[in-house]
Amino acid sequence: MQQIIAAIASRAKASRFALPGFAALLIALPIGTTAALAQLRGHGGPVRALAISADGQSAISGSFDSTAIRWSLTRNAAEQVLRFHADAVNAVALLKDGRAATAGADGRIAIWTFGKTEPDAVFEGHTAPIAALAVSPDGATLASASWDHTVRLWPLAGGAPRVLDEHTQNVNGVAFTADGRALVSVSYDLSVRIWPLSGAQTPTVVMMPTPLNAVAAGADGEITVGGADGKVYFLTAGGATAGEVAAGPRPVISIAISPDGALVAAAGIGGTVAVLDRKVRTLTRTLVGPGLPVWSVAFLPDSRTLLTGGADNIIRRWNTATGEPIDPILLETGGDPLAAFAGDRGAEIFRACVACHTLGAEQANRAGPTLAGIFGRRIATAAGYNFSEALKRLDIVWTPETVSKLFEIGPQAFTPGTKMPEQRIGSEQDRAALVQFLERATKR
Repeated sequence: MQQIIAAIASRAKASRFALPGFAALLIALPIGTTAALAQLRGHGGPVRALAISADGQSAISGSFDSTAIRWSLTRNAAEQVLRFHADAVNAVALLKDGRAATAGADGRIAIWTFGKTEPDAVFEGHTAPIAALAVSPDGATLASASWDHTVRLWPLAGGAPRVLDEHTQNVNGVAFTADGRALVSVSYDLSVRIWPLSGAQTPTVVMMPTPLNAVAAGADGEITVGGADGKVYFLTAGGATAGEVAAGPRPVISIAISPDGALVAAAGIGGTVAVLDRKVRTLTRTLVGPGLPVWSVAFLPDSRTLLTGGADNIIRRWNTATGEPIDPILLETGGDPLAAFAGDRGAEIFRACVACHTLGAEQANRAGPTLAGIFGRRIATAAGYNFSEALKRLDIVWTPETVSKLFEIGPQAFTPGTKMPEQRIGSEQDRAALVQFLERATKR
């Protein structure tokens, strides 16, 4: 992509930085604790996905630590940890019948009844990570978007899925229209596709000026999409352009529309969330966190309170009317891991990657492998990390030239079969700065 979309996805970075990923961390969470320090803190990796119940009493989150957690928002406590996926949980959804769906980088969807330790059902068929889920308005169908370039429609009552396969790159977002008559999907291939769910089978294709990472559909039929260029684009139900707003300088990686339709929250790789007035198309305020990527956003039913899931593993609550955090305790951070490199251009480019990659020999693998000693190392050989078979077959040794090439042409071309999202750094100077920083920072 042209801007690294966020730091994750087994590795992390996309569109000039990075996107979804895969961790193998498991956590030991004290279920039902109510102490302040346990407030929505429990994941062992970045919080990739959020969904809130219609009554606002509970939520479910998915993380790069391969787990999902069911939360009580009234008690500020974790009620159940769902462990099934072999990789990052990139998407979650609450179903109309009270159950939940989780989907992961392992390409599988699990359907859960809360309280049970195993899924009721598992949907398989995707051949690459699943990036997003959506539930139809009538609750009968689950849609999944995947990096295998397809969207699948799963009948929750059982039966074979319908496969929508016209995208040519990773599909990052999917949403049903409020009337249930169409499905909207967005992709790295720069397209918004509006799929009719009955009658004509040919989608309306709207080409955009940037790779797309997220989509939401309003109750009035309007479509909102988040781009790698940091903008939020608005389309009519038929696909006509209806405005755009610059949310920030970094890629937008998650968006949500408030239940009353008044606001759009657009989360970015840079660690901020833009709150947009949907009617007048303006930026009303920016929620500023600790500077790490914000992977997920979701409004509570009051249309005022926003939950955000961050790369620091914390779920925060915000008052969108004031721009202030509701839980000051949730603003604690472990410090800036790049503080020692202040003023280094290469370090700033690398900042979106710190949630997934460590630099020092004494530091462990995270969602992606440690980069300590990367130069001179053959691809897919870092100790203790579970690399894909596709990477293990490649004949690449990491050098300043090969690292630069990776971001010049993108991982899909340079390392085919990788779990990394598509991403490019178009500036030769920025690529050189990143490489020079890595040469200094990753020496053992």
